[in-house]
Amino acid sequence: MLKLGEKGAILQNDNKTYAIAPHIPCGVVTPELLRKIADVSEKYNAKALKLTGATRIAIVGLQEEDIDSAWQDLGLEKGAAVGMCIRSVRACPGTTFCKLGKQDALGVGMEMDKQYHAMELPGKFKIAVSGCKLSCSESWVRDLGLIGEANGWVIVIGGNVGMSPRIAQKVAEGLSTEQAMEACNRIVEYYKENAKKGERLGKMIDRIGLEPFEQAIQG
Repeated sequence: MLKLGEKGAILQNDNKTYAIAPHIPCGVVTPELLRKIADVSEKYNAKALKLTGATRIAIVGLQEEDIDSAWQDLGLEKGAAVGMCIRSVRACPGTTFCKLGKQDALGVGMEMDKQYHAMELPGKFKIAVSGCKLSCSESWVRDLGLIGEANGWVIVIGGNVGMSPRIAQKVAEGLSTEQAMEACNRIVEYYKENAKKGERLGKMIDRIGLEPFEQAIQG
């Protein structure tokens, strides 16, 4: 039996089969990618395909002996579904596709995915980028959230769902894309250097307050 996350596989409730979830940056797929996932799923008799909250497509119900071959056939990076790391970067269509978008959420989300996906940190960490105040990527309940407004980006931190939900708190607003990206870098680095092992960002804020993060953003 594989350990949790070993080979990018997660044991299912039958204690026999596994799910794997290829990394799909910001949930943007192509017909070719969908066909590849479907072909691999059929080849190895997967029980289901499941769209995940991290905008991945999980291939569910694989036998342990097929996992290596399935990954080889997919030729895709493993999604960071478990572990103390940046698990996901979610992004809405933003100005790329949505008429309500105020900022380029998809472009920023893709860039943040390149920079942060699977980065090891003291605790679990999730990022979301929303192109307007509707916050379709659920930025208010992510460790680090960006929300687009007409005059720039708002940054919120410390949100999460789970057994003890927490709404994020605003630390900056009116930022250009360049300023927002730099502020996010400073937030992640401050968390990386100062959080306790296993401590979510929201819990860290409860412990030390919001001011240290505001000061970190200002440099």
